[in-house]
Amino acid sequence: MREQLPSGGVELSPGEIEALDARWSSCWTPSEVAQRLAGIGTPWYVAGGWALDLFRGRQTRAHGDIEIAIPATCFPEVRHRFPGFVFDAVGGGRVWEGAAPEVLGAVDQTWVRDPGTGNYLLDVFREPHDGDTWICRRDETVRLPYSDIIHRTQDGIPYLAPELVLLFKAKHARRKDQSDFEAALPHMSPAQRETLAGLLDRVHPEHPWIADL
Repeated sequence: MREQLPSGGVELSPGEIEALDARWSSCWTPSEVAQRLAGIGTPWYVAGGWALDLFRGRQTRAHGDIEIAIPATCFPEVRHRFPGFVFDAVGGGRVWEGAAPEVLGAVDQTWVRDPGTGNYLLDVFREPHDGDTWICRRDETVRLPYSDIIHRTQDGIPYLAPELVLLFKAKHARRKDQSDFEAALPHMSPAQRETLAGLLDRVHPEHPWIADL
């Protein structure tokens, strides 16, 4: 998210925040998202906890939502794949329904909403990039080719490399993030562990996970 939030939007009340679990309860699965984005030229990938499950080859826990990430400038092509749905911009505890371009340019996160039910189905992060080079939104000096960070399941679903998923999870290290780290670690190669340790040392120095890597 950018440092300066745009004007407008609606601040979510505590009750509305609590109700989000129910509004996300019918979100799509990775397979359903992949079907909707089949053949698209934009590089995209499943992120968050679902990405780690795709890496391990099976679903290991319930997921409250599903996140994907795309290069920010490719958003129009992705948006075109979801006719009939609304994209709400999200940031700082506020929601901009059916966000205008100036709002989309100021925040990184968008939720795909079914206008009929009001339920959210997909969380889309619009990431900084330089052409085919991915730029980490936590530290813009971390830059990697999309071809290096996107892995695929046997049936072709793209997902973010586990060492990068865990880099993002390290910031808050909630209970589920700690569980995801512990579950993913035995499946990671020595090179992936080394990469994660180096990134944590760079972005989150003295993070407790470093000692386990």
